[in-house]
Amino acid sequence: MNIPPDFASKFRNLMEPSEFDEFISSLNEDRVTGLRINSLKVDSREWNRISPFETRPVPWSDNGFYINDNSRPGTRPYYHAGLYYIQEPSAMFPAEVLDARPGDRVLDLCAAPGGKTVALAAGMENTGFLLSNDINPKRIKALVKNIELCGITNTVVTNETPERLSLFYGEFFNKILLDVPCSGEGMFRKDQDAVKSWNKYRAEEMQKLQREIFDHAYQMLSPGGTLVYSTCTFNPEENEQNIAYFLKKYPDLYLIDIPKTAGIESGRPDWADGNTELLKTARLWPHRIKGEGHFTALLRRHGEYIRKDSEPESGEPLKSFSEFCDRMLYKRPQGNYFINGSHLNIVPRGFEHNEKLKLVKAGLYAGEEAHGKFEPSQAFAMAVDWNNVRKKRAFSLDDPDLLRYLKGETLLIEGDRDYILLGVDSFPLGWGKINDNGLKNLYPKGWRKTR
Repeated sequence: MNIPPDFASKFRNLMEPSEFDEFISSLNEDRVTGLRINSLKVDSREWNRISPFETRPVPWSDNGFYINDNSRPGTRPYYHAGLYYIQEPSAMFPAEVLDARPGDRVLDLCAAPGGKTVALAAGMENTGFLLSNDINPKRIKALVKNIELCGITNTVVTNETPERLSLFYGEFFNKILLDVPCSGEGMFRKDQDAVKSWNKYRAEEMQKLQREIFDHAYQMLSPGGTLVYSTCTFNPEENEQNIAYFLKKYPDLYLIDIPKTAGIESGRPDWADGNTELLKTARLWPHRIKGEGHFTALLRRHGEYIRKDSEPESGEPLKSFSEFCDRMLYKRPQGNYFINGSHLNIVPRGFEHNEKLKLVKAGLYAGEEAHGKFEPSQAFAMAVDWNNVRKKRAFSLDDPDLLRYLKGETLLIEGDRDYILLGVDSFPLGWGKINDNGLKNLYPKGWRKTR
């Protein structure tokens, strides 16, 4: 790897010679890959039983595992069933530190492509209110797909600036994840473009942007709430120096000590203003842990978070949806029903539709009514409980029809002319519709296997 000379010079001046040599040497090692299982669908005991490839636990993530780089996890049927999310192990750390729980009100402010949102929703057990936002409209599609793939139902997705969001959600969230845009030095091993673009995204310029984003995030943090600030970069400007700045600007914020295990180290106060409170932050260095690297700080706002009682479930579903559920399910999904024309969503409590915000996804998009009939969505298929479905068929991993289904091919399946849920083992994959010619494959074109 051609390390940028200015990058090397900076850290040569910051580090002791022996550590600098270890650090630079680690950047020339092979990248580290991993996955985090989706606890909404599978627990670690079952995963260890069914895993199609060798995994090793990530020490700072209960559901994280290292995998071999040649495992090709994105090609496996269990990936299509949403059983895991492919994620670099260091990137699992911030969501673990935030520790979202059922019933929380959580904001993932810079969310795409969705790995941290998926982890937060799993910790919340699909309850409470999770707002997942990204300013980049091109990255929103990946965010929505990953949310739907993993069967997440409690999440609202917006495509807004932090400034505009703060106008509508003042002191609303008791937990905020702020994984800010950064110079990406922790991406060097996995992405050569990050090395090439390092001079373009200078730390001083990124620092200004990060502080602006933080200011708006602070406005949305409730008293007594916690905020995780994180980057995948190593320089002090975007890490310790930012935290020192936030502590001075906002006297009602204080740091909570992050436990340091498995090679995770404390932040470096001497790289900022010398405030020893910065020892409570955490650095994941590639020469100390098995991962690409991350910086994480956990801040709390003074005061008491008054948990708002959830309003009762409200709204009536479309009549055609009720009829669909009577045929297909043993029990109709409960929740707040939000109807927009012919489209039906089941939204999390706390959601209020606001036409002034760029809303991309509201909770679980169940489907739409067409010609008096309900057409279920792919998101609904991925979120439904397999045991709650009357009409279904499970493929085994070695069934040739499984691959045909994931490629979008027509299958010779007989039965009543109606929808049917297809899955691998007992995990949903998507819908099909039986007609006189067999099964009409409804697996989404953009999700299909190409090889």
